[in-house]
Amino acid sequence: MSSLCKELVTLQLGHYSNFVGTHWWNLQDASLSEELGEINSDVAFREGRTIDGQVTYTPRLIAMDLKGSLQTLRQEGCLYSTDKESSPISWEGPVTMHQESPVSKNPFLLDLDKLETGVLLAQVDSSDQANSSGGAFGAGSVNRQLERVAKSYALEGSVRVWSDFLRIHLHPRTVSVIHQYNHGGETHRLEAFGQGEPLLQGPVLEDVEDRLHFFIEECDNLQGFQVLCDLTNGFSGLGSKVTELLQDSYGGKGILTWGMVPVTHPDTTPMKDIYHVINTALGMVHMANNSSFFCPLTLRGGLGRRPGPPVAFPHLTYDPSLWYHSSSVLALALDALTAPCRLRQNGVPVGQMADLLTGSGRKVVAAYGAVPLPMMQGATLPDALSSCADALPWRPLSSCPDGGGGQCFAQLLTLRGLDEQRLVSRALNGPQAPNALHGLKSGEDVLASYMASFYPTGDLAMHLLSSPSLLTPPFPRVFSSDLGEQGCLQSRYLAPGAVPPTVASVPVLSCLQSGPALGPWLAELHRAVGALNIRRLAPSFLSQGPELSEYEEALEQLRLLARCYRDDNRGAAHFSSEDSNDDSDD
Repeated sequence: MSSLCKELVTLQLGHYSNFVGTHWWNLQDASLSEELGEINSDVAFREGRTIDGQVTYTPRLIAMDLKGSLQTLRQEGCLYSTDKESSPISWEGPVTMHQESPVSKNPFLLDLDKLETGVLLAQVDSSDQANSSGGAFGAGSVNRQLERVAKSYALEGSVRVWSDFLRIHLHPRTVSVIHQYNHGGETHRLEAFGQGEPLLQGPVLEDVEDRLHFFIEECDNLQGFQVLCDLTNGFSGLGSKVTELLQDSYGGKGILTWGMVPVTHPDTTPMKDIYHVINTALGMVHMANNSSFFCPLTLRGGLGRRPGPPVAFPHLTYDPSLWYHSSSVLALALDALTAPCRLRQNGVPVGQMADLLTGSGRKVVAAYGAVPLPMMQGATLPDALSSCADALPWRPLSSCPDGGGGQCFAQLLTLRGLDEQRLVSRALNGPQAPNALHGLKSGEDVLASYMASFYPTGDLAMHLLSSPSLLTPPFPRVFSSDLGEQGCLQSRYLAPGAVPPTVASVPVLSCLQSGPALGPWLAELHRAVGALNIRRLAPSFLSQGPELSEYEEALEQLRLLARCYRDDNRGAAHFSSEDSNDDSDD
């Protein structure tokens, strides 16, 4: 591992977070063969060896979920044999056998099993075998085999849990199962913030600390942590304690926390909807306090009990009710949002990313994304931006509308998927240039000029990567038929009955933003929770913790957090007791 590498440890807390995380890791795996690419895979992956001396390359990851959530995935993985597996059990007493039918695997997992046993190896030519690199047991070769053998997996009806579409091996210390609560069923569900908070003590605390120490102690230059945490269930309470642990134990390191919210919950009820919004508010306040920054990620039309319609993208046809679909869109955006801290050259550590965005106590940021960036095949960045000059091309990824009225405190933009030749116009300068964007000399200038037309003030940082996000099986088919293989709009329509090309990569424009629009958005969440008479509507919520005084204190912190986004540069530290009694803007 390069001494210049700044390692990142990722934690995924909850089932939907593991859905998003699985797609995100699959995207990283697709790029492992690019040894000299712009993204340094050593930031997120670790190298190891099996007992047979085979090189493995596994995520530096801790993934927590509930009992019954793994299905066909073995918690300890299959890279390393254990003493339990190699030593027979000696028992002289009577034996009773209980036989259970194995969980069925979908076509994608069955193909992975064939690859593991070598059944499909004969279908890879010698050049593929010679060039395979990266990943456990040569992920580059596995990628190419899957692309040849099955390019059109249709898993929409067979994905039940996140491991149903996991294409990489995990380290034995990655998966942590909380046995006190069930993933399915009607009883022992982790539904409330107060259930999650006390989990991080005793054996669970020891387990998390042990896993953290294992991954951290082998790092030479740890830059910090990336936390993906479910926001609407009891994992919001657990995530609050986990981020507090990270802050207390590794205070000098950056902590980027992403609060994950699905569009729909399959088993929701009116009471559970109340729980969801309360968990969201409490988790946001506590995790924002304990993190370098906190960013909700969702395609839901709002975080309250009555959200608007799901986010619609011009060239996506995803099903919002399928976690397999919505999590793939968020993972594509997250791949771009997190690229700056994973760059091989001129990378920005997570702490510096946060410093740009979180002045004056503004610890919550909003995400936006053009997934994909709409542009014609063969067009340039000035062409694409000029075609959407009246409105920004992105959509909200945090349910926060882009309503800052041209005001913004700070933005971090990442553009993936356009090489240097496509960043600037090929048109002549001067009178022949279609507009000002076509006369600029660099992609940075083009993007900065375009953004200045919407946000004249505010700090702006940007990263432009020529490499796109690579899509490999089993990424779902969520793209419209007007996109070509490289994710660009085709200049001609398909003939009736023609099969559209498989989208293999897409250009993505993402933005992390801190601006005045977050103030009304946070205030609306505060109003939604404050309007609930929790002692009458949800007494069982308080019976599981927190105390009523702690609950009211968290709501007050949320109200003050919303006021940090007033465009007068006053942070939370400037509010007096008189200010706290003024609810005119709430």
